[in-house]
Amino acid sequence: MTAPSLPAASTQVTFPAGGVADRSTVVACLPLPDGRHGVVVERTPFHPLDHTWPDQPADTGTLGGLAVLDCVTGGVGPDGEFALGADIPVRRGDADWAWLVVHVTAEPVAVGEEVELLVDADRRAALSASHTGCHLLALALNAALAPRWRKDPGRSDSHGNPDFDSLAMDTSRMDTAASYDVYRIGKSLRKKGFTAEGLAEDLPAVTDAVNARLAAWVAADSSVRIEAPGPELTARREWHAELPEGHASIFCGGTHLHHLGELAALSAELRLNEDGTELTVTTTPKRA
Repeated sequence: MTAPSLPAASTQVTFPAGGVADRSTVVACLPLPDGRHGVVVERTPFHPLDHTWPDQPADTGTLGGLAVLDCVTGGVGPDGEFALGADIPVRRGDADWAWLVVHVTAEPVAVGEEVELLVDADRRAALSASHTGCHLLALALNAALAPRWRKDPGRSDSHGNPDFDSLAMDTSRMDTAASYDVYRIGKSLRKKGFTAEGLAEDLPAVTDAVNARLAAWVAADSSVRIEAPGPELTARREWHAELPEGHASIFCGGTHLHHLGELAALSAELRLNEDGTELTVTTTPKRA
């Protein structure tokens, strides 16, 4: 559909720094096919569901006193066409598109009105704990599985370990309770040099090594931050953590804790399917 009144600039966001409250001006209010309304403001603390990699659920909260029922990524193309979520035909960050945070409400909001935006802070904190736990799991799992690589696969994490997490990742999702990662251990991973034989027998030891590392990182109360080159929704943001083994970084568009002392504990459960081709990891944070 065409929406010529939509802004030509991407929404500015404050969630990377942990923002959960703001005031901003409504620049568009679109009727959605389901009868609800998509409200766009100049600047927002709300984290929307990413249509390209939908790992972290959208924030909820209120906008001008109205409940924000959902928060999704929208895009405006070079010819003024508007698309929402999975209907966006290009990858996130395409320079020819404007990228918008679309707050879904039951009632419309007047364009030009200044509104207060309040994110459900407790839910955000739980999602941030799960997302931080997901990244820490990736690094700990890479370290625990490093001896299983027969050769350099050509991709390492920021600690110098072969990046099993990136090379084997199939899906990654999180909710307020935990993060859930599924890894494929197939022919392509073996060709890159990964030794899958005996993994089922070694899984308890791998699990123990992962959890020992996670516990040490939580105990160290390492600092965590997001760096962004700009305030736009599409800015390529990067997660950083100062861990005992050294600095770690992962590109990420989600929200995170500020330091690991916000956790009382972090633990992972690893499960391998019967034929050894799929590893599933559930990483559960316990907030302090």
